[in-house]
Amino acid sequence: MAFLCGAPSVGGLTDVHTTARNQICIRRPDELGNEYIYLKGVANTVAGSWVSFDELGVTTLLVANAQGRVAIAMAATVASTWGWYQVYGSAQGKALTLFADNGKVYSTSTDGSVDDTDVATNVVEGAVGRSAVNETTLLATFEINYPHVLDLAID
Repeated sequence: MAFLCGAPSVGGLTDVHTTARNQICIRRPDELGNEYIYLKGVANTVAGSWVSFDELGVTTLLVANAQGRVAIAMAATVASTWGWYQVYGSAQGKALTLFADNGKVYSTSTDGSVDDTDVATNVVEGAVGRSAVNETTLLATFEINYPHVLDLAID
């Protein structure tokens, strides 16, 4: 388990808070060079859920045709809770079955999950698969670099 570095912050990476215990949208690195952001949760979020988020730190489970910045939940940060989400580095995220190692990353109609099936307007820029999906946990390893979605054709 990685630990947050830098200026003091409240809680560990997988802690879920019932009140905001850090500044919303504050970012912190860990000792491995990964980076996290503190955001408000949304219903049905589990560890590994992909979310889009706005300038107020409000998250929405990532879906097809979404727009905005993207992060991966570190815990089950559901509605009316707050916690840490990863925006940079090597991350574990939800993927659909048969997601392939080194796969491109696309948002899907399955809330909070990604796939490697090419859908031009749903590419998650700044993310690439680095393992096949574990068919039991439905998690795969991803390399993320401040991912975002545009809902534009980038062919």
